[in-house]
Amino acid sequence: MALRLTKFQKRLCNVLQEDLPICWRPFDDLAKFLGTDENTLLDQIEHLKKLGVVRRFRALINYRALGLTSTLVAAHVPQESLQAVAEAVNALEEVSHNYLRQHYYNLWFTLQAQSSQKIELTMSALSGRFGIDFHSLPVKRFFKLDVRFDVEGEGSADAGFLQNVGRLYREETVELNENQKRILSALQGELRLTSEPFAPHQLGVSLSSIGAGSCGEKLEEEEVLQIIKGLIDSGVIRRIAAVVNHRRLGFVANVMFAGEVQRDRIVEAGERLACFGIVSHCYERKTFEGWPYNLFAMIHGRSMGEIQHAVNRFIEAEKIDSFVLLPTAKELKKQPVKYRF
Repeated sequence: MALRLTKFQKRLCNVLQEDLPICWRPFDDLAKFLGTDENTLLDQIEHLKKLGVVRRFRALINYRALGLTSTLVAAHVPQESLQAVAEAVNALEEVSHNYLRQHYYNLWFTLQAQSSQKIELTMSALSGRFGIDFHSLPVKRFFKLDVRFDVEGEGSADAGFLQNVGRLYREETVELNENQKRILSALQGELRLTSEPFAPHQLGVSLSSIGAGSCGEKLEEEEVLQIIKGLIDSGVIRRIAAVVNHRRLGFVANVMFAGEVQRDRIVEAGERLACFGIVSHCYERKTFEGWPYNLFAMIHGRSMGEIQHAVNRFIEAEKIDSFVLLPTAKELKKQPVKYRF
């Protein structure tokens, strides 16, 4: 059941999912924008975290800009092995998401690594350990990423997201200097709810330990802000923002859609599916033997009826005959990968 939030709290949830201003007192800026004061705003954010509405408040990092690759892994795990396999997968630091889904292929997780070869080695190790086949479905094309949940929208499913369809992120690797690595490491932690969250002592970064260059000069506080802005401008940081718990907000129905689309129609179909408000993420993925589905979408709704209605509209319009719906049975892991430099 969705929590009952005040009108201000709903608006705050929407604003917190957007890019936090990169300045010394970003929460003061947000407070003025929302017509309140900084202390009230910080208290309300803390309250939303305690309620479980705000899951995290941190830098969202673009792994592709760090030279990493990722894949979606599917496996059929017998019930008697499910707990052991899930625990082994969850223990991998390179796994950020792991879900139990209602399908023959019941375990689905995302896996990151420095190369596709390392991904294959990890999957091979899991297969050898448990005697189970793990199948990799890497992304071939992105259609939609980085969508925010619209907490203020009370209407149809199409009003469920703050849409950001066209904002994709760079795939080229960005070379980081030591200052950038240190600041980026600090920003992976939870942002402190204080007046000056980017101050070096709040980030746990000592100015005396940061060299500005080969001459050994020390960074000034203003240079810390410039480093953060540079990491955003270069595409390493997608944004610094809150991640909300969609279930606590009433989006309790969650389904992964996988459809079989002809190669010459995949771009057109993917772009149209991405425009559905109820779709949060949309990709073209590679297939594997026995799995012909190449168009994937994550769909979140306030009910399964909302999701089914959107799926019906799409498959009828695109004349897609072959598809599967994989409802989320259980969230096993949802934790950002910790990057080490």
